[in-house]
Amino acid sequence: MSVSVRVFQNISCSSDRRTFLKNFGAATSTAMLSNLVGCELATPPPSSTTRPSHLVRFGHTDLFVSKLCQGTAFRTHLSREGGNAEAHKLLRHCVDTGINFFDTAESYGWGGSETALGRGISGLRDKVIIATKAAPGSDSGEPLIFTKEILTKKVEGSLKRLATDYIDLYLLHGPDKSTPSDERQVPSSKSSTQKHMQEIADTMDGLVRSGKIRHWGVSNHLSKQVGELVKLGMRPEKSRMAGLEDYYNIVAGPRRDFMVNELFPLINKGNLGLMAFSPLGEGRLVPGRKVEEGSPLIETIKTLDEVAIELGVSRPQICVAWVASHPEVTSVLSGAEKPEHVEENFKGTELQLPAEVLRKLNTAANDYTTQVAQQKTESS
Repeated sequence: MSVSVRVFQNISCSSDRRTFLKNFGAATSTAMLSNLVGCELATPPPSSTTRPSHLVRFGHTDLFVSKLCQGTAFRTHLSREGGNAEAHKLLRHCVDTGINFFDTAESYGWGGSETALGRGISGLRDKVIIATKAAPGSDSGEPLIFTKEILTKKVEGSLKRLATDYIDLYLLHGPDKSTPSDERQVPSSKSSTQKHMQEIADTMDGLVRSGKIRHWGVSNHLSKQVGELVKLGMRPEKSRMAGLEDYYNIVAGPRRDFMVNELFPLINKGNLGLMAFSPLGEGRLVPGRKVEEGSPLIETIKTLDEVAIELGVSRPQICVAWVASHPEVTSVLSGAEKPEHVEENFKGTELQLPAEVLRKLNTAANDYTTQVAQQKTESS
């Protein structure tokens, strides 16, 4: 199997790649998928002469990614329009910096960000790993159910906008209307979704076999459904779920507890990759941002700045390094929109936090969660 993977890595971005992927998936699926853990069956990483040492394996897959993933959900300085020349320039700067992992989604500008990414990495496709996501709705805001027909259509649309013939990692951006979510328990989170999860897993398996995608996963799902998908990966000759994209940072509050107590065990059980997005807490931890009086953020930021001064680095670097310090996190997903911020975040993934600093930051994270819970109780 290692020979097959090395051949794959040398194939050019042409229509032949999809044929190869289809044949490769059929030929190796039994060997790769017969075990839930699968580490011992995975292809050994290429030698350091062909794979930069800063790349890490994404879960059980053959994808080797940078510890920083560059997102394209541009909101502030860059637009989500496909023709945005500044966005193209930034994305190429990311590659020059050492980043090979990029995240986008059909819902970011409803295709605009995918188009921008495709143009930004033009000529560099064999050097990068692309993750994109299927929205659980349409551009009109109408929710939908992820069926084989709908997902196939969405994949084809993403392929066209990205100007590529394969997607490395294809994710469901969120639960569809047949899958429970935190905000909308319809159906009830207690109801069985095994049948629907199997339909989704089988559809994704078909997309892998077709060569349109290499691996698949989900984002922002409840642990019950993730657990069902991990279990479905135990079926022979089926493509296993590769990983997750979810919100995780030092001020994630209750979501942090959910990740640690519910998703981290599943990540370890299924040998999944994790893209942890928003290391700066949706911008709340960006230096210079105003913080409201009485906010739990005040003490957290104080601790972050104390640590940053102690280590001689910036606050954003500490935020990124804290997320990256968790073994369950494969890559920290950030949305920098300026070259200097890209470089700053990248350096954060290279920063090793001393044990005492980690304990201090973990305490700050716990205190923040407690204060948020207290404020919620007081206001109810």
